[in-house]
Amino acid sequence: MKIVRLVSRIIIGLVFIFSGIVKAIDPLGSAYKFHDYFQAFNLGFLNALSLILAIIMCTAEFISGFAVLTGVRQKTGILGVLLLLIIFTPVTFILALTNPVSDCGCFGDAIHLSNWQTFGKNIVLFSLLIVLYTGRNQIKNLFSFTTEWAVICIVIVLFIIFSLANLRYLPVLDFLPYKTGVKIADKMIVPEGAPVDEYKTTFVYEKTGVKKEFDLNNYPANDSTWKFVDQKSVLIKRGYKPPVHDFIITSLAGEDLTQQILSSHGYSVLMISKKLNEAGKSHLADGFNLGKYCVDNGINFYVLTSSGTEDVKSHENGLTFCSTDETTLKTMIRANPGYILLKDGIILKKWSWANVPEVKWFSNLFVVNK
Repeated sequence: MKIVRLVSRIIIGLVFIFSGIVKAIDPLGSAYKFHDYFQAFNLGFLNALSLILAIIMCTAEFISGFAVLTGVRQKTGILGVLLLLIIFTPVTFILALTNPVSDCGCFGDAIHLSNWQTFGKNIVLFSLLIVLYTGRNQIKNLFSFTTEWAVICIVIVLFIIFSLANLRYLPVLDFLPYKTGVKIADKMIVPEGAPVDEYKTTFVYEKTGVKKEFDLNNYPANDSTWKFVDQKSVLIKRGYKPPVHDFIITSLAGEDLTQQILSSHGYSVLMISKKLNEAGKSHLADGFNLGKYCVDNGINFYVLTSSGTEDVKSHENGLTFCSTDETTLKTMIRANPGYILLKDGIILKKWSWANVPEVKWFSNLFVVNK
């Protein structure tokens, strides 16, 4: 039984530590997932709490796993894991049945699981937790009560600092398709022979006031007594979707600039603000100043946003503003505003508003572009 408890302790500890770390690496991504949950369950009034809840959750997961694995406040860690599983196991079951959100985000963007896979994972963890919970009275403290809580508090503080640093300066590890070194066009290719989406199509016909559904094999195409009412298509199997599939950049005039930007042999800077009115005014001002400096010295500079026309017009200042899908912008960079340096469609550098270099840094690029 000791071996079973040890194995259970190691598995639960590592899973929760890993889950907490990958979420802390990308706290904004976890906040977006909370936002998706709130929209799916008609809890939009909680959207403002998304980021706070994301940081609380990843901290709770990490510290619970840390306590279980190291033995420092192990009983407390077991109770923490129990509470998390009691909350999220029913939620993942509901998600598996209704599928309002395709990926639960339990491992951030590092590992994607379907809702049924996530529910199954939670059931396995619950089974392992029962072994630890029933044997909790045999656990002995490693250190004194005060020392163990001091360790836990220090780890919590350091972990939150780590989360906030990733939030401010971009994730230390980028799990998204638009990572440094990627050629964007290569991520948009659909391999030859790749599976495509499969749909089940049904036709609704009416006869003498009675509606009936038919499929492609038996619908009454040549029977004039039936009147066509509606057609329904349901996705039954998703095909291959390239990592980058919604990368479209259009000017305010409606011109598609995507290929122009991706094929440019010179340096291009993309300033990305998913919503201009959500970005700090001083951060936007710094970005616009950088843009003017780049344009004056021959560097392409584009402001990508999903903001409405009126909001964009209120910020127009001679720079090239472009419209891009909000989800795409969130995926490109976890900052508002954030910056991407491109050359030949390859991502060379990424910065948040907090660590973008001063304009003098870009002077070296001007020489190359001439």
